[in-house]
Amino acid sequence: MKWCHRDVSVNPVLGIADSEGNVSLYEMKIDDKRFSQVQSLRIAPSHVLCLSLDWSNRRTPSSGLGSLVVSLSDGSLALLVPGQSGLSPEHIWHAHDFEPWIAAWNYWDINIIYSGGDDLKMKAWDIRSGFTQPVFTNKRFDAGVTTIQSHPFVEHLLAVGSYDNTVRLFDARKPLTPLTQVDVGGGAWRVKWHPSKKRKDDLLVACMHNGCKVIHFNLTGNGLAEGGEVIQHFDKHKSMAYGADWSYTEENTNQETLVASCSFYDHVLYTWRA
Repeated sequence: MKWCHRDVSVNPVLGIADSEGNVSLYEMKIDDKRFSQVQSLRIAPSHVLCLSLDWSNRRTPSSGLGSLVVSLSDGSLALLVPGQSGLSPEHIWHAHDFEPWIAAWNYWDINIIYSGGDDLKMKAWDIRSGFTQPVFTNKRFDAGVTTIQSHPFVEHLLAVGSYDNTVRLFDARKPLTPLTQVDVGGGAWRVKWHPSKKRKDDLLVACMHNGCKVIHFNLTGNGLAEGGEVIQHFDKHKSMAYGADWSYTEENTNQETLVASCSFYDHVLYTWRA
């Protein structure tokens, strides 16, 4: 699930990608906080899982919808674009030989989509150039690439997680060699940059068998990273921690922020502060 970043004057929209090839949009009414489904799209056969989704308008909230990219368990990526009646599939293409666990936009250049998969590869795609060849392919991972997020405040900076227990930061202009990397002691299933510019150095990580952690990176003025360290470990999850995110209601603070995290087999969601 991911919220579409919209203007505060309009109702929030939540995008949901499910395990039967569907993408659904739910609108939350501002006045009574009730959800209603506004669109449902089948973008793959029911035996194909939607594995991730990402909105293109993270840095440019508007009254409309952004474009949506979805990764699918058959190795494909799907690009959905907004129109008068909501989202519609514009292109679906084969991207990875095994499951692409993650698809993510470059929030600074929304012509570029990143993807990572169980084939141990991270790729970039330019939606203006067709989808037969990626812009680049990084094959230097020791395990599957599970998560990618473009930094909302630092151009060219990508956080990338893998099953190899490592979070790496890359300069998107030199995507084959990491700027720095941190061992998080478990597969890095999701990474989320802090929503406040005042805490732009902080990254939340869902670490599967090792709970959730916050990494503090030392980002320089030009966006380069000079190392990083784990500054908090939430270890109450007894099953694999697969999801974690910051509260955006506190996005303009440099204080501790509310975090929600969830784990798989025990069906638990925790809220805590970091």
